[in-house]
Amino acid sequence: MLRGLSTLVFYSPDFEATKSWYTELLGIPPYMDTPAYMEWRIGDYQHEFGFIHSSYAGGELARTPDPGKVAGPAGAMVHWHVDDVPATVERLVAMGAKEHDSPRDRGLGFITASVIDPWGNVLGLMYNPHYLRILGSLKEDS
Repeated sequence: MLRGLSTLVFYSPDFEATKSWYTELLGIPPYMDTPAYMEWRIGDYQHEFGFIHSSYAGGELARTPDPGKVAGPAGAMVHWHVDDVPATVERLVAMGAKEHDSPRDRGLGFITASVIDPWGNVLGLMYNPHYLRILGSLKEDS
């Protein structure tokens, strides 16, 4: 079911400072840059590394009163590529997980959701066309 890591996401309350700092560190600007989310593709496999503005933390596009403080689970969220996000959420909820952020279409073929496992950890799920393209190119090369 969990096919591979697709995207690592952190939260940040200050997007401009974060963008500047990581652009300097990585040597490239984010390829996706919106008020709510920015993302770089980095490394040998072009892994996705992104930031969600802290005011959107907590699921369902929550807006916290203080964008520097996150209500509920926070920190890094690793998204696992899955072939069917809604079915995977359904199975995990049936196993005792709690839905954190319901499946949503993020555009360009990306679908995300997250659940909180029985121990309070956030498990990110994503249908990720980029993951599948990289996987396909690796299979072509072998």
